[in-house]
Amino acid sequence: MRREDFVELVGAALDALPQKFRKHIQNVAVVVEEVPAEEKAPGQLLMGIFQGTPRTQESFFNVPGGPNRIVLYQKNIEAHARAVAAKDGRAMDEVIGEEVRLTVLHEFGHYFGLDEKALEGL
Repeated sequence: MRREDFVELVGAALDALPQKFRKHIQNVAVVVEEVPAEEKAPGQLLMGIFQGTPRTQESFFNVPGGPNRIVLYQKNIEAHARAVAAKDGRAMDEVIGEEVRLTVLHEFGHYFGLDEKALEGL
């Protein structure tokens, strides 16, 4: 998928975040990269990552060090979507859009202080 099309999917996922959460988002850059510098766990594709201080850990005494970041890894999302599309028989673009949406939600969950265990149930 072209980078521009992927970025549009990211924008649509951000626009779809519920207003009650969007109004609490501050100082977060959402970026797209091809692949992570290194995978966290062998055999698992890292589709996104939150880098920064979760909202639940912010304090008045935090020294600003630039924005928090949510990074989406386009090639990993596409690879995962390819496997899902082949298994389910769905269109690749549809699956990529869904995976982008889920990854954006997951990483903003981390931004709002949820850990992996809490995110499993969502």
